[in-house]
Amino acid sequence: MNFVDEATIRVRAGNGGPGCLSFRREKYVPLGGPDGGDGGDGGSVYLVASDSTNTLADFRVARKFAAESGRPGAGRNMTGRSGEDLEIVVPRGTVVHDVDTGELIGDLTRVGERLKVVEGGRGGLGNTRFKSSTNRSPRRTTPGTPGEARHLRLELKLIADVGLVGMPNAGKSTLIRAMSAARPKVADYPFTTLYPNLGVVSVGAQQSFVMADVPGLIEGAAEGAGLGIRFLKHLQRTRLLLHLVDIAPVDAAVNPAADFKAIERELATFSSDLSGKPRWLVINKIDLLSPEALAEARAALLESTGWQGKVLEVSAATGRGTEKLAQAVMRELEHMKEAADPGKTSAPGMHDSGEQPH
Repeated sequence: MNFVDEATIRVRAGNGGPGCLSFRREKYVPLGGPDGGDGGDGGSVYLVASDSTNTLADFRVARKFAAESGRPGAGRNMTGRSGEDLEIVVPRGTVVHDVDTGELIGDLTRVGERLKVVEGGRGGLGNTRFKSSTNRSPRRTTPGTPGEARHLRLELKLIADVGLVGMPNAGKSTLIRAMSAARPKVADYPFTTLYPNLGVVSVGAQQSFVMADVPGLIEGAAEGAGLGIRFLKHLQRTRLLLHLVDIAPVDAAVNPAADFKAIERELATFSSDLSGKPRWLVINKIDLLSPEALAEARAALLESTGWQGKVLEVSAATGRGTEKLAQAVMRELEHMKEAADPGKTSAPGMHDSGEQPH
């Protein structure tokens, strides 16, 4: 199934059923009076978050959804049947906007979360409702009210703990393959990743985190160049960003420090919230350099960029350093969780060896 992260749909709730005009007509009951029942309420439309799908592709085909209308009231004071509510399953992480007003209607971040997007109409009143001491034979009823209708824009923002950023061919797809069961396409040309990939990284017993790989960025991505701008929004929910840098580019004209600074600028241009997220520098392809050349390249990169944050070294192709990276990320996520909720302890089996990444 193709990955689709934006779609527009039209939803309409059911109309309320009309009230009934009726009088009792029974043998030996000369003064039966009114007995018209109310109409049933129309069904509402709900969006329901689920992990059973991770794309909005289905909404490229089915774009109109309508709930059932309520049935009319009947004699003998019988209320019409209410229309069934309509539930539309969407991926967890779907943000819902009203196309016409631009209003943010809701953000579905938890599995099973339900969001009412349009409400069904109310059923009309039967003539029994209008009986009074001065009007014993009312012939008045009301129609049901119409159900609401809306034009909605659905936007999917993937929910991941860790996001990978970097230039095309920095090795993001190779890294997520090495650390999880995700199998994104890997090749020796730019933009092999055309849509986001999610991978679950298992660290230990009951310990895991979700990593997101998005298409590589290039200079000018925040203004629409390349593919990255379309998918940067998927990093907005992450708690930690790993900035991957190719320390041994095949093209001698490529400068790792310049690439690093370009990505920094694109993150800041796209969103101050995104550029302000905790971020680590991950030096990749260390297997292509000797220890002496690696130390020299690392020192030059840090000096040119002025980077003062955490630095780790990996070889995504060989797996070297990836286990250490996973453990360090898990510890950091647990520390973030504890800081956000001091009353809760670490996950079962969690321990800190005291080793810090260099």
